[in-house]
Amino acid sequence: MVAVTFSDDTDRKNAKTGALAILGALAMLGLGYAAVPLYDLFCRVTGFAGTTQVATEAEANAAASVAATRDISIRFDASLARDMPWEFAPTQSTDTVRIGQRDIATYVAKNESDKPITGTATFNVEPWQAGVYFHKIQCFCFTEQTLQPGQEVTMPVLYYIDPAILEDDTIADIEQITLSYTFHRAKDAVAAAQTRNTSSDQAS
Repeated sequence: MVAVTFSDDTDRKNAKTGALAILGALAMLGLGYAAVPLYDLFCRVTGFAGTTQVATEAEANAAASVAATRDISIRFDASLARDMPWEFAPTQSTDTVRIGQRDIATYVAKNESDKPITGTATFNVEPWQAGVYFHKIQCFCFTEQTLQPGQEVTMPVLYYIDPAILEDDTIADIEQITLSYTFHRAKDAVAAAQTRNTSSDQAS
């Protein structure tokens, strides 16, 4: 029989403690990487911080079949990050749409620089409570946009307002929703989204 010494027992405890510490650190690191996508998923599902929803054609058709009889005003807003050498603006500042019916808005972007620039649009709606009812079927914000020097493009947003908004007592009487986009260089878009979400947390 091999005798287990006090030193052997201590070494085993230290090794076990060290292994647990490493596992704990790895778990915290994993949570850190997961926090942003999980928060983004939470915002998309709940509309928190004015995050809009993504809808399928089938969902859009179902919304259109609801006999909503009320119109709502949509205001379109556009801005650029400081280091983004583009022009960017909606083709019209406001539109009046029937709740439940799909509509299309267009934005125009132009690369004013002498080199190709890839941009990504972050977005939100105001008031933020409307985010869960603002559904996009198609949007330029779903993918990165690369514009060549001097290139100008028109970018559509196909959307509708969910008739369920009329059943929400906290927002049913709203008269206007503002849809805002900000274009960033693609490498800066994630940081901008995190900053926006942090600001929304502090405001709420």
